[in-house]
Amino acid sequence: MRKLTGLTYKILYVYVLIIGLFHLYTSVFGSFEAYLQRNIHLAMVLPLAFFLYPMTKKSPDTRIPIYDWILGILASLPGLYVVFNYDAITLRIIQVDPVTQMEFIFGLLLFVLLMEGTRRVVGLPLTIIACLFAAYMYLGIYLPGIMRGLPFTLHEVVEQIYLTDEGIFSMPLGVSATLVAAFLIFGGFLEKCGTGPYFMEVAQAFTGTAPGGPANIAVMSSCLFGSISGSAVANVYGTGTFTIPLMKKIGYKPHFAGAVEAVASSGGQIMPPVMGAGAFLMASFLGVPFVQIIIAAIVPALIYYGAVFLMIRLEALKCGLQGLPADELPKKKDVLKKAYLFLPIIGLVFTLLKGYSPMYAAVIGIVLSWLVSLPNKENRMGPKKIISAIHDGVENITLVCVACASAGIALSSVSLTGIGQKLVSLVLAFAGNTPLLALFLVMIVSLVLGMGLPTTGAYILASALGVPILAKLGYPLISAHLFVFYFAIISNITPPVALAAYAASSIAGSEPNQTGFTACRLGFLAFVVPFAFCYDTGILLQLDMIGNLMGILACLVACFGFAFAMIGYINRNLALWERAVFVVFSIMALTPNNTLTLAGAAGVIGASIIFSKLFKKDKGAPKCDSI
Repeated sequence: MRKLTGLTYKILYVYVLIIGLFHLYTSVFGSFEAYLQRNIHLAMVLPLAFFLYPMTKKSPDTRIPIYDWILGILASLPGLYVVFNYDAITLRIIQVDPVTQMEFIFGLLLFVLLMEGTRRVVGLPLTIIACLFAAYMYLGIYLPGIMRGLPFTLHEVVEQIYLTDEGIFSMPLGVSATLVAAFLIFGGFLEKCGTGPYFMEVAQAFTGTAPGGPANIAVMSSCLFGSISGSAVANVYGTGTFTIPLMKKIGYKPHFAGAVEAVASSGGQIMPPVMGAGAFLMASFLGVPFVQIIIAAIVPALIYYGAVFLMIRLEALKCGLQGLPADELPKKKDVLKKAYLFLPIIGLVFTLLKGYSPMYAAVIGIVLSWLVSLPNKENRMGPKKIISAIHDGVENITLVCVACASAGIALSSVSLTGIGQKLVSLVLAFAGNTPLLALFLVMIVSLVLGMGLPTTGAYILASALGVPILAKLGYPLISAHLFVFYFAIISNITPPVALAAYAASSIAGSEPNQTGFTACRLGFLAFVVPFAFCYDTGILLQLDMIGNLMGILACLVACFGFAFAMIGYINRNLALWERAVFVVFSIMALTPNNTLTLAGAAGVIGASIIFSKLFKKDKGAPKCDSI
């Protein structure tokens, strides 16, 4: 991103502020009709891809060259054309009325500039994917066999992606134009009112003195901060610059310190109430209230972080690592005195649970953020800070907006050509009568799509291709969507392209792939839980009380079993065969059969007692990984 100064910085500051005020206005007084709102949103945000992001590494990064000014202005023209010709466009009959020459030109212009903006902001992978899906609409007729497409003219392709709400302006961009914008502004207010920094204080005060203290701080602060930020990489840089040096200071190896931060930061996106843009998209795709997504996601998220906490604690005990001295940390009493700073989050969740729209809940959170800032003179939000909060929040919308718009091209191809059904047929033919194999194939697709893509784009593409496969096999829709969502997120720590691990390794000074593989080990349960809740929706709180409790119990027991196996420690080092026993019983606990679940749970508990109490001799487990 460019580092601008002077008059150019002031002009863009005002421009970004206008974008924020527009979205704040529509959050309070209601959005325009969907297609119009999305056009205005993209017309305002897409120019930022050219103003803020250089064309190449050698392009100027302290000023905006004239060609980027021109590209930015051109990027707004297709949206402005729709605004001024809205009635004519919405009254036309799709695939009946001809595409006019101006519509065709502006449609091509938008596609070309969106692809260039995507390349700059998001990266080459999503650009290539979007181009391939667009090319399939026009050139698919020339492919052989089952992948042979239907014949469409170039005008029909442009019509699909530009003049309908099933292309660039489809549901993902709608989420960006309404919900994401509102919650980004809410995040800006949280940072300015003091709630953001308060997350770190809470983590330090309540977890810093435990064994491996800084690692606990990293996990808890990333959990709190990440649930609002929605970006694993931003979370790493936001909290890792503090926690990683502290972890190294008490004895953690650089790659382990980086891995802890990477796995903790990635998990923030699965932690309610916000969960990044993905949760809003999921609610829209499923056609259910946003609060239902929160309810379904809460138990797996808590178990994920519980497993990470447990594995870090076991590693610290195994290596003899101590926590930080209490006098170097904030006092709990002082931290509790500022507990009112949690009110914006509490108000947000309460409003959602009462059935109000997420946009309304975000506005309530914004108002509460301003109110809780008033008691503290240092954080008090006057007009200047309010303006800064709106600007800082909206400034980060470019990536989400561009990713959603580009992913919409893929969705338009799936809708127009029926390629999704063809992929469903291919996977089902390959998997045969083995649904578990189909789950593995969808997992691989989700991980591959997530490599190098932001979670939003990865989830949109993975859900378009993977969810129909899982639905065809009879898996519940909410389980199918959460399944691909989880693996789109886990791709942030999965080598060879693990963005969160790379970011953490740059701070820790460690080897990126080593950091990524260590993060995969610490976040191992994140690879297991999605398979479990596809077979047992009690983990997602979708059954009766008994079924839900059984699902939660199974996950908790498996969490302990896998942690003992992966770290190789209870209150002593474990032998390889002892670790294998825990793996077997943990897998049994996660099976959909109640008898096997109870037997596995009993096995993990029994093995924990026997191995820790009856066998005292050290069995020679591998050396400590952290020091």
